[in-house]
Amino acid sequence: MKLLNVGCGTRYHTDWINIDFYSNNKNIVKHDLRNGIPYKSDAFDVVYHSHVIEHFSKDEAIDFIHECYRVLTPGGIMRIATPNLEKIVSNYLTYFKHALTKNKLSELKYDWTMIEMYDQCVRNVSGGEMGKIYSQNNSPISNFIYKRTGIKLIRKNCIHTENNVVRNNKKTLPLIEQIRRYFRYYQLGKFRFSGEIHQWMYDRFSLARLLRQAGFKNIRISSAKDSRIPKWNSYYLDTNQDGTIYKPDSLYMEAIK
Repeated sequence: MKLLNVGCGTRYHTDWINIDFYSNNKNIVKHDLRNGIPYKSDAFDVVYHSHVIEHFSKDEAIDFIHECYRVLTPGGIMRIATPNLEKIVSNYLTYFKHALTKNKLSELKYDWTMIEMYDQCVRNVSGGEMGKIYSQNNSPISNFIYKRTGIKLIRKNCIHTENNVVRNNKKTLPLIEQIRRYFRYYQLGKFRFSGEIHQWMYDRFSLARLLRQAGFKNIRISSAKDSRIPKWNSYYLDTNQDGTIYKPDSLYMEAIK
């Protein structure tokens, strides 16, 4: 079978053709996916992408899914993993109600759920509010966060701060402030187009509807370990080699061309 892993990041398998926006790895093809998928039509039996579609705008996502459809052979399988908006909203409603009772742990879970929902859409520096939480290794809800993300709170240096270009000088303050402002705008624009930002979110209704609009059939919810792709669990794309789930906050969906 010909297998395509789109927007793979650092998670790839050598049995697949792996493609991403950035690459310094011989096993990963570098390509800007906003310009389409650089392969001929009907070329692949499987197209897979994990936590990629949410980085496209709503309109760009439609074009991206059409491209995935184009490069699949008739009867080919598309598999998607993306943050599960339905679960995030469900958690929000649950912990919102509990936080109103002044339950401290529920309040912390409420705060984390708000970060899950908004931070990667609105952050202005890499890591954002989520990065600040990841840099703490003593949070009372560290197990809760691990179950949501698969990440333990032991990561350090995940918060990137903006570099100051010029020092404050009272004699030239208006000009210096203007330079600083324009540089901040430049940095902000550069960051927001870097690919880290989430530009849309999906639940099982909206994602299935998007797939139907592109022409896909036999759409179904899946899990990290369940797939119509042969030998799926041997590739360790949605799972780790110890059997744990790579991104447990995901919505998994498969469809057929």
